[in-house]
Amino acid sequence: MNNTIVRSLSGAIFLIVMTGSLLWNPVVFAVVMLLSVVIMMWEYLTISLGENFKPGKILSIVTGMTVFTLFFIANAYEISDRYLYLAALPATLLFCSFIFEKNNKGEVMGEGYERAFFTITAIIYIALPFALTNTILFSKDNSYSPNLLLSLFILLWSSDVGAYVFGMTFGQKNGHKLYPAISPKKSWEGFWGGLGVTLVSAFILDYTGFISIGLIHTLAIAGIVSVFGVLGDLAESLFKRNFAVKDSGSILPGHGGLLDRFDGALIAFPVAIAYLKFFCLI
Repeated sequence: MNNTIVRSLSGAIFLIVMTGSLLWNPVVFAVVMLLSVVIMMWEYLTISLGENFKPGKILSIVTGMTVFTLFFIANAYEISDRYLYLAALPATLLFCSFIFEKNNKGEVMGEGYERAFFTITAIIYIALPFALTNTILFSKDNSYSPNLLLSLFILLWSSDVGAYVFGMTFGQKNGHKLYPAISPKKSWEGFWGGLGVTLVSAFILDYTGFISIGLIHTLAIAGIVSVFGVLGDLAESLFKRNFAVKDSGSILPGHGGLLDRFDGALIAFPVAIAYLKFFCLI
């Protein structure tokens, strides 16, 4: 089957699952996102640490799951923030596991610091950004309000589509490369096209009343999502290039792994959420 068709079909299924679960109810969406966090952390740690079931690798994923779950419960059911500290238990076990990392000769592993780095960054890079999305899923009266988070996804997808269309149309033959050392196919034409489409999407979201934080703030969020989404994409590309890997996985035909699909959100969403919180928009 033509790669474009495969890419379009898998992308459509991905959008339906994400949008459908988000609009359905918070528990269903939380389950989908939790599963996504697990898959992405597994992809990240498999690339960096290999496919073996190392204790640190498993404990890193468990810690990430715990962080996401506690953030969801704290925001959905208004439990005390002190319960967030329960994530310290698996995190402590994770740190302790580094002591017992040994090589095939039974010697303490010299590369233990490298393993520690990747198991910890998997939590910060993947689990924490998606845990933070729970802070904008519920309004001040604790009612479920998915429109704002869905808007962030719409803006990010608009940026991706715009960058792909404009990049393929104007940036491939005689275009200006954005960062060829990391991602040879990305062009400035694609970047500006993605930003333009994202700003148009932001205007539509505000005009239709889908979100109501004001046009200026909506456009600012659009700019943040587009620019930092590209940076997130480049960061993941650099990570894969360092390990000579083309895709993070194969769960999404034509796209690669979930990490390939969410890479922009991992950087863009925390910055957008920080903006929303700083200006007291939620």
